[in-house]
Amino acid sequence: MKFKKVLTKILIWRAKHISHRQFIFILSILAGILSGLGAVTLKNLTHFFQHLLEGKFIQEYHQAFYFVFPIIGLSLVFLIIKYVLRKKVSHGIPSTLYAISKRKGILKQYQMFGSLLTAPITVGFGGSVGLEGPTVATGAAISSNMARLFHLNQTSRTLLIGCAAAGAMSAIFKAPIAAIIFAIEVFSLDLTIASMVPLLLASVSAIITSYFFLGDDLILPFSIEDKFVLKDIPFYIILGVIAGFVSVYFTNMYEYIQTLFNKIPSSISRLLIGGLAIGLLVYFIPPLYGEGFDVINSLVQGNPGKALENNFFNLDIENTWVMIALLVGLVLFKVIASSITFGAGGVGGIFSPTLFMGSIMGYTVAKFFNQLGFGSFSISESNFTLVGMTGLMAGVLHAPLTAIFLIAEVTGGYELFIPLMITATISFSITKYFTPHSVYTMELGRKGELITHNKDHAVLTLMDINTVIEQNFISVKSTMNLGDIVHQAVVKSNRNIFPVVDPETESLKGIILLDDLRPVMFDQSLYKEMTAEDLMQNPPAIIDLDKDRMTDVMKKFQDTGAWNLPVVSKNAYFGFVSKSKLLTAYRRKLIDFSGK
Repeated sequence: MKFKKVLTKILIWRAKHISHRQFIFILSILAGILSGLGAVTLKNLTHFFQHLLEGKFIQEYHQAFYFVFPIIGLSLVFLIIKYVLRKKVSHGIPSTLYAISKRKGILKQYQMFGSLLTAPITVGFGGSVGLEGPTVATGAAISSNMARLFHLNQTSRTLLIGCAAAGAMSAIFKAPIAAIIFAIEVFSLDLTIASMVPLLLASVSAIITSYFFLGDDLILPFSIEDKFVLKDIPFYIILGVIAGFVSVYFTNMYEYIQTLFNKIPSSISRLLIGGLAIGLLVYFIPPLYGEGFDVINSLVQGNPGKALENNFFNLDIENTWVMIALLVGLVLFKVIASSITFGAGGVGGIFSPTLFMGSIMGYTVAKFFNQLGFGSFSISESNFTLVGMTGLMAGVLHAPLTAIFLIAEVTGGYELFIPLMITATISFSITKYFTPHSVYTMELGRKGELITHNKDHAVLTLMDINTVIEQNFISVKSTMNLGDIVHQAVVKSNRNIFPVVDPETESLKGIILLDDLRPVMFDQSLYKEMTAEDLMQNPPAIIDLDKDRMTDVMKKFQDTGAWNLPVVSKNAYFGFVSKSKLLTAYRRKLIDFSGK
């Protein structure tokens, strides 16, 4: 009660002294700080587990612990979810996108700390996933609940969720501009002054928070040593094509493995199968352990041997072709390891695996061409490592601008801007052709529930079909005669349309319009001769409540020109949707969506 009284006083004071816009600015700064703290907490917890395990156990005892640790970590995550949280911890960014499109930007309170408890254990114990998704999810949940606390509308909630996403990425990579672009690209925020200033404030406050706690420590400490030369363009084009097809492989393999695990009914079985599988992969291929940023940094520094020195078969990595083969294996198996980690119940993100695979892919392509030899000609392996990450991010995440600006920012300059643009554009175009939706959005996109930059589609997606269904229509049985229809339906109804249903199953058989009744309803000699089946006609279209989305509903009205369409649910008559009510609801949602 005391808290409610204090909150009420704050809200009253705010309404008197601070405008809505100013209040959003304040909350965006707070969202950035909290997202930054979330990033710091997740990173430090993960590094604590990794240092504890790798420093004490693996180095001093035996590499076989690589096999044991993942299943231990996944078991701990399972126990936390089942007995502590008692709620499922969904994948970070997809669950946030779902909340925006289907839950009006409302994320449940447990999501504020669910990823904090589970993601560091997943990654720290060897799960082959990243921390970016959980960091974004944590910040988004905090911002969503903060918006609810202060009674903000859906538009403001969505903006603060975007601020949290920008803050999380800014704190992790210390790349504030790329973080803003990430929030706009992935969360489909409108790029306006009203949204840009809060995003800037959140991104800046998050990066300052990160510097305060982590200093100058960078997760990707890059610096460009080799300049871009014009003669490398054909090779960057080839890299873009390869990145596109590797992105398609990533997306399809991820979806395939997730489908396999979804078919396993028992969560214990998924844990055991996935835990053993990831343990085997990490045991035979140690670089798959955890996020893999040490591997990325080794490649950029031109030291691939450091990443491959613990290969199980003790192959000679001094042989360039053996090295290339091992690196190709890392690219192929990383997405498998990541997907299995998710399937087994682990909590994490796919941003880091994408960077991991992209860096190795870029380095391998450069190494391959240099090994073939073109006289004295050679291409920069470090540059291709960086550009490779951009290519795969653009393809897998469907976020080419984020990919370009992230690498440009973390390298401290725009020396590689041209090859970044070439590779990202080609990779994104190829991937978009084969896989219309990214790993983040594939499930929502397939259902038509994804918020996009298409405002019309976005507004329809946010609308709830149940709010426009009218049920004050009097239905008639198909066996009823004209007299019964007149006395039991026409006289009692103020509508000019009557659904005809099966007397046993309540399934919709047709509709009767008042215009169809007028010529015969006053001829009492026909009252017992004519039945509903004689009078009814097929509706122009039928809305299926269980299958049709709002975009489908609007298209059916456009195609038929009808003013009312019947709705069925589980094959039974449910109600009607009128065009006038649909358009009124659309206009209201458009105003709310635009924040005007």
